Amino acid sequence: MFSAIFKTMKRYPVPDEIKAFAKVFAENGYSLYIVGGAVRDHFLGTANSDYDFCTDAQPQQVVEMFRKVIPTGIKHGTVTVLLRGASYEVTTFRSESDYTDSRHPDKVTYITDLHGDLSRRDFTINALAADCTTGDVTDEFDGLGDLGKGLVRAIGNPRERFKEDALRLMRLARFCSKLDFKPEAETFQAAKELAPTIANVSQERICDELSKILMTKVPSVGLSILENTGILAIVLPELTACRAIRQNKVGACDVLEHIYNCVDAAAANGYGLTVRLAVLLHDIGKPSTMSFNQYGIMRFHGHDVQGSKMAKDVLRRLKCSNRTIDDVGLIISEHMTRYTPNWTDGAVKRFIRRVGKQNLDMLFELQRCDQIASTGAPNTEEYETFTKRIKELEDQPMNLKDLAVTGEDLAKAGIPKSKTMGEVLGKLLEMVVDYPTLNDKETLTKQAIILYESLQTSKSLKRNSQNL
Repeated sequence: MFSAIFKTMKRYPVPDEIKAFAKVFAENGYSLYIVGGAVRDHFLGTANSDYDFCTDAQPQQVVEMFRKVIPTGIKHGTVTVLLRGASYEVTTFRSESDYTDSRHPDKVTYITDLHGDLSRRDFTINALAADCTTGDVTDEFDGLGDLGKGLVRAIGNPRERFKEDALRLMRLARFCSKLDFKPEAETFQAAKELAPTIANVSQERICDELSKILMTKVPSVGLSILENTGILAIVLPELTACRAIRQNKVGACDVLEHIYNCVDAAAANGYGLTVRLAVLLHDIGKPSTMSFNQYGIMRFHGHDVQGSKMAKDVLRRLKCSNRTIDDVGLIISEHMTRYTPNWTDGAVKRFIRRVGKQNLDMLFELQRCDQIASTGAPNTEEYETFTKRIKELEDQPMNLKDLAVTGEDLAKAGIPKSKTMGEVLGKLLEMVVDYPTLNDKETLTKQAIILYESLQTSKSLKRNSQNL
């Protein structure tokens, strides 16, 4: 039924400013089409103003038609036109031949045939083209039919499409996840057969595609396709190692299924990419830390610390930013920390200092996802109580910069700048974390002198004992 409805919806509502843009092409004897995602999403009832244009005009001809043109991808026939405060990325119709490295075409040839250009694309649902003058939609490969059926189907021979660019293996998973579609049977089988070719793709491109999967509404759909095609075992073997690792609770799913549920919870709550990466990797330390106690109960002692190290290695391999690597590693290392009302004020402040104020929300988001996946709901009362205490204490001294004395102050008091001075400052900090009323210059200076003399005496005794 839906397929028939889509087939009657053959017109795309072209905005007036794009019609005006297309008029320039028409006046010069060329055509202009909106192609790909914007057209696809229109028929799905989803807004998408991220336009991709294709034309039978060659790049130099586009340059001649407009005053401001940037050669953004001139090697592959793409230029960006700047017009009336807007930018339009336009690519010349082209054919591609031979993909020796499973990534880049060995040869790109400009053509004047829309059909030829559409036939080089990945999936039927992405090969819909709308005439920018009339809005008439060209559907050469029954993309509208596949939209109605909820299928992601490769254009033509799926094996050839995946051989052209192995990243399409992950794009298959991403579009299934983004649209909640299923892969067409032959397309899925081809992906399984050619899964090993994903190794030819750069880690940066893999990371980008993985991130896009994680940012969909139901990431587990795409992750499951990656797993079932064998792609996940190649790009993230640390995850597939979690399959069949059972957890202790009766009826509990295995670790990988738990991770899928966590990632979906992160998506449902609209959390950011850093949190979603942390959620994806938070339990990868469990297989290597699995043990059994004397009663035969499974334990994963230290999986948070081990998982943090492994996650950082994974993200380095994927060429993520240092900031992302550090943030993800940190919140994974702390995700098993559970607040209890008997925590002292000093314990709360040391926790804030250890995690960093800027990372607290991300840590709590990871923990909520973990709780939702484990019990069906977050521990709201624990979270609210903890955040209230944090707010009450967050302005109290908890870092060296909060001390009422500085290294210069201690130097003036006769304590030489040295490693020992650093030790003294550290001990002063721990003191005021527990007793904030002691954080005044006079008190800390006096205490610093006592600490310094004590440390010097201790070190002297140690040296003497070693010389005996």
